[in-house]
Amino acid sequence: MREPERIPTRSDTIYDLASLTKPLVTGLLSARFVEAGELGIDAPISSYLSEFDRPDKSSLTIRQLLTHTSGLPAWRPLYLLTSDRDKVLASIAEEPLQDKPGERVVYSDLGFIVLGFVLQRLSGVPLKDLAQDQIFMPLQLTHTFFNPAQAMRTGVAACENGNAYERDMCERDFPSNTHSWRESVVWSEVHDGNAYFLGGVAGHAGLFSTAGETLKLANQFIALQSQLLKAETCELFRRNLTEGLNEARSFSWQLAATKDSTAGPSLPLDAFGHTGFTGTSCWIDAKTQRVFILLTNRTHARVLPFANINGVRRLFHTLAVRALGKTAVS
Repeated sequence: MREPERIPTRSDTIYDLASLTKPLVTGLLSARFVEAGELGIDAPISSYLSEFDRPDKSSLTIRQLLTHTSGLPAWRPLYLLTSDRDKVLASIAEEPLQDKPGERVVYSDLGFIVLGFVLQRLSGVPLKDLAQDQIFMPLQLTHTFFNPAQAMRTGVAACENGNAYERDMCERDFPSNTHSWRESVVWSEVHDGNAYFLGGVAGHAGLFSTAGETLKLANQFIALQSQLLKAETCELFRRNLTEGLNEARSFSWQLAATKDSTAGPSLPLDAFGHTGFTGTSCWIDAKTQRVFILLTNRTHARVLPFANINGVRRLFHTLAVRALGKTAVS
């Protein structure tokens, strides 16, 4: 492998936040729609998306999508299942459920892709524009977006070389596929293959941001900080909506009460957080108004298999809490 170009990380380096898109965009927008009475948390998905009005999925709810308890598979290479991005939603609706809805937490990209479509159907506005109008502009975010311009690439942390991770999975499970894979360094474009197929914008991935602006987004989930949500809405993020199941999940976040979560031992059980495949993570302790953001590009210039950095995330939280002491800061 040729030695990669070395560009120093700065405080304003832009990262592909990967699955942090789920809570920071899709979860936040969903909470705003619930608060406005436009989205019912226990309403069936089929009342918003006709594609889900079918015997095995008509009873699936918005809550189940938000808590990863819908029974939908964790992942599918949608770009192999259809060549037409307009048929992605129908393709997901046709996927057999892997679990009985409401009985098990199975982290699902597909569920949040569906949520993105729900928001688009409800508003009549593309997800990118919805996020811009309802989140990025009100918060005056200038380095948070989908699809950063190629001219900005030196300010963007690079990702994997050629999306080899997904290619390996697809060649194992779909050996006859003839997909045209990206070969060069994934840089200033979304890493996730499904989000890339969907034009760089999806409910599960595609968001780019800096550490400082990620903090502004994270603060919207804290009652005493939020500019976009009411205090009572923010309580949904600390509340366990999956009592008795294999993970503790709140409204679009994982709770630290989950066994082996990346929160580590130093965050309280009602802290909530999320990770991203590219090497990102965000955990929030709403009681002390503290936000812990770790942004890395762990897939860059690395051969498979990529390192599991969950231990680093837990240690980061432990060291951060120790350094902050008992002072309530964010």
